[in-house]
Amino acid sequence: MKAAVLTEPGQPLAILPGIEVPDLGPGQVLVRIAYSGVCHSQLMEARGRRGEDPWLPHLLGHEGSGKVVAVGEAVTKVAPGDYVILGWIKGAGADGGGTRYHRDGTIINAGGVTTFNEQAVVSENRLVRLPAGLPLDIAVLFGCAVPTGAGILTNEIRPEPGSTIAFFGLGGIGLSALMASALFDCKRVIAVDVSDQKLELAGSFGADVTINSKSCDPVAEILRITDGRGVDYSIEASGVCAVIESAFEVVRAGGGLCVFASHPKHGDRISLDPFALISGRQIRGSWGGRSNPDTDIPRFAELYAEGFLPLEKLITRRYKLEEINTALDDLEAGRVGRPLIEIDPDL
Repeated sequence: MKAAVLTEPGQPLAILPGIEVPDLGPGQVLVRIAYSGVCHSQLMEARGRRGEDPWLPHLLGHEGSGKVVAVGEAVTKVAPGDYVILGWIKGAGADGGGTRYHRDGTIINAGGVTTFNEQAVVSENRLVRLPAGLPLDIAVLFGCAVPTGAGILTNEIRPEPGSTIAFFGLGGIGLSALMASALFDCKRVIAVDVSDQKLELAGSFGADVTINSKSCDPVAEILRITDGRGVDYSIEASGVCAVIESAFEVVRAGGGLCVFASHPKHGDRISLDPFALISGRQIRGSWGGRSNPDTDIPRFAELYAEGFLPLEKLITRRYKLEEINTALDDLEAGRVGRPLIEIDPDL
């Protein structure tokens, strides 16, 4: 098979043909990949911003869709011929562990799921059968962006009627979260980003107020429009520590909650005012929106089918596998929402 391989952090991924697919172990599934997404976490890993990487060379990608080719011993959740969603959040089934591919005598490592490759050996617990009616390209977003973003709203905070909420960082996770806010009777929805294009998209998803943080101080502006009180909730998904701090600053005293789902550069730290904490402001991180893939993905697919999650608007550009470095560059520069890699779209 062919795959995009990280051989050296900070360098372009190498597009390598002739990679040998290993035999399946217990709990492992061979999947032919139709589409892959590219998220900020994978960008950080490719750029060498997640600390020391002891597994080089290795494969990347943790959200995708495809078709099951074969299954290993003890796999009962999926069968050959099933269309599936691949994601990083563990669900039911066996954990088949990592995999070692080979090419010209070199070992290429992989974790329990990878998607920047034509075929992938995946742990059973990283797969969910494709819900009926869900297109394979849209399904990619259900591997990471949707369960994390929409999960923060539906599984974690569940905003009360009349709540005010601000979203910082309008990538795949941030926009998925903003879409899900339409399921709740929020009084005011505020969107913050540096891209006018993404802010316009946020407006179409129900944001009442959009703020370009390159043009003004978003903290001062949010406090102004809330009469100094702040918002009840803020969701941060930019991957920048300073933005996490801003998202925390705008939540109200006496119970305001900031939830962040971003993964800043390794070694970076956030700095918070201790008085803000003792005055009742709260902050916490989210691990995949507390989603259970086996129950939440079908639920989110129903919301998509009913028109509550217009996810097709997130996919603003499609790339071939050979163009994956361009996709990474575009994601880093903020030129796209969620890049979609077409690997075998006719699967």
